[in-house]
Amino acid sequence: MTWFSEQLHANYQLRLLVTKTLFQEKTEHQDLQIFENPVFGRVLTLDGIVQTTEGDEFIYHEMLAHVPILAHGQAKRVLIVGGGDGGMLKQTLRHKGLAATLVEIDPGVIDLCRKYLPAIGENIFASPGARVIIADGAKYVADTDDKYDVIIVDSTDPLGPGEVLFSAEFYKDCKRCLEPGGILVTQNGVPFLQKAELTNSYRRLLPLFKDVSFFLAPVPTYAGGFMAFGWATDNEAARKQPVAVITERFTKSGFSTRYYNPEIHVASFALPNYVRALMA
Repeated sequence: MTWFSEQLHANYQLRLLVTKTLFQEKTEHQDLQIFENPVFGRVLTLDGIVQTTEGDEFIYHEMLAHVPILAHGQAKRVLIVGGGDGGMLKQTLRHKGLAATLVEIDPGVIDLCRKYLPAIGENIFASPGARVIIADGAKYVADTDDKYDVIIVDSTDPLGPGEVLFSAEFYKDCKRCLEPGGILVTQNGVPFLQKAELTNSYRRLLPLFKDVSFFLAPVPTYAGGFMAFGWATDNEAARKQPVAVITERFTKSGFSTRYYNPEIHVASFALPNYVRALMA
């Protein structure tokens, strides 16, 4: 038997059985591998770290897309930084009347995911509401004059090319690209094992926005406990919407979900004490 071993964390290892390797190649930007696993289906890894799987991607993508869009309530334009697998773009464009711009640094990721992981994106890149830009996401937010209601940072961990997407300068540029009352959300790792990642993001976002916090979801292949998503906005009411308001907005959206619901939306902002301590 062949096993894939992820060693993102010291003294902790994630292992997945590889029943079939579909693709493996080192692109200009990263080492990319796609394989099949009996539990999670097809798995995408970059530089030896699991990025997404067919089996549990819906939890991550539904939470990082629907929470800020429905909390905002009137979003029309969304920017996605990263997200070459298409999952975030697919969930975003399920909202009626939205236009989404996806900025991905590596076109190879998009091409390979369309070929080997079509179940995740489902041809979303051809959608009329989608605009795809092949560029460095950090450079894009630094240079663009476009404004967005929601910015979703669907990044890798702060290693290698993804490190700049956790910097104070990047967050500052994102703030400049937001419409008044806009919301920035970020992938922020597993706080039980990646303590510094959450603390650093909190400290860098806090001087820029009136309301900075995190919300949580359990994603099985992002092992080690809850996964944290960063939250930053000047609209202090957005995070405190009651279940009734979110339910009304979600019902009007007219689609169904596998993980997300209004009760989970509201409850996801309730943080365990060990996470709150990292924000002290």
